[in-house]
Amino acid sequence: MIVVVDYGVGNIASVLNMLKRVGAKAKASRLAEDIESAEKLILPGVGAFDAGMRTLRQSGLIDVLNQQAVVFRKPVMGVCLGAQMLGRGSEEGDEPGLGWIDMDIKRFEKRAERKVPHMGWSHVSRNYEHPLVQGLTDESRFYFVHGYYMSPDNDQDTLLTADYGQKFTAAVAKNNIFGFQFHPEKSHRFGMQLFKNFVELA
Repeated sequence: MIVVVDYGVGNIASVLNMLKRVGAKAKASRLAEDIESAEKLILPGVGAFDAGMRTLRQSGLIDVLNQQAVVFRKPVMGVCLGAQMLGRGSEEGDEPGLGWIDMDIKRFEKRAERKVPHMGWSHVSRNYEHPLVQGLTDESRFYFVHGYYMSPDNDQDTLLTADYGQKFTAAVAKNNIFGFQFHPEKSHRFGMQLFKNFVELA
């Protein structure tokens, strides 16, 4: 069973719908016992970093998430804000992140040639081969809505990159922890392939 963590912030219905389409057993829950019994976890999120972290903290789920992700090393996928929350913190605010990946979240600088936030479809490039991106091609593109981007300390933690007037990290992977800056649940067949790969991860 895959549990989508329902802490009150996120596009949960779309994530569940995509999981259903790839044949996964999944449900949304804010119960610690469901998170403990899950095989894999998805941390969604939309909106501002500080608001997301405060809401997650108020849910009382951070301790059980730390246990399952860091101690028991269950596969965890963060989506959009949920991916940013995997790091130490964000230039968007002052709240500490989960700290599961050594990275900071940085703001796109406004320039005359680009609008911020970055909204729309962008192609991604693989930094290295990984089961999570199996089946993706150079034609694969994903839907982004963000004004901030992930900046890992270690280049090896960057799984996918994209370009928006500058090259930036579009996906991170470190051991059992994965994060996508884009919205795979809104990215049609390309997003479906990612969810399928996550479901099939050993």
